[in-house]
Amino acid sequence: MRHRKAGRKLGRTSSHLKATLRNLVTSLLEHEKIETTDAKAKELRKIADKMITLGKRGDLHARRQALSVIMTKKVVKKLFEEIAPRFQNRQGGYTRIMKVGRRLGDNAPLSIIELVGEGKAKKEKKKKAAGKKEKPERKKGPKPQPGYEKGKGREKSRFP
Repeated sequence: MRHRKAGRKLGRTSSHLKATLRNLVTSLLEHEKIETTDAKAKELRKIADKMITLGKRGDLHARRQALSVIMTKKVVKKLFEEIAPRFQNRQGGYTRIMKVGRRLGDNAPLSIIELVGEGKAKKEKKKKAAGKKEKPERKKGPKPQPGYEKGKGREKSRFP
């Protein structure tokens, strides 16, 4: 029984798991959106939320704690100067996980994990949408299948 054993092993040794999660959190904070497996995304969410909380604190000790997890100084700078101020009024729940399907090679369940809130992309889209005129809606119907004549049912075969 696995009582009182929190967390996922992800089929790795403890050092490999730590390195994987450090790389994932660095990539997430750098790109603000990544695609990974469901299990990795759920483990990553815990660490990413802690890093953003450190960014919100903003003192030297918090920056050094973030540097011990995040791989590059550039990403730590982005965390403290750009990402953390966006979440200043939010009490947790900084990430969103959306399931996207399964991977072709091994059928592993995939998810997209992203930072919640209005980022640069959403603000730019709103600005562009405000400036553009709305396009008239086109009717989208199902495309007819080849070899199928309307009104005759499936009498005519698609294959000769």
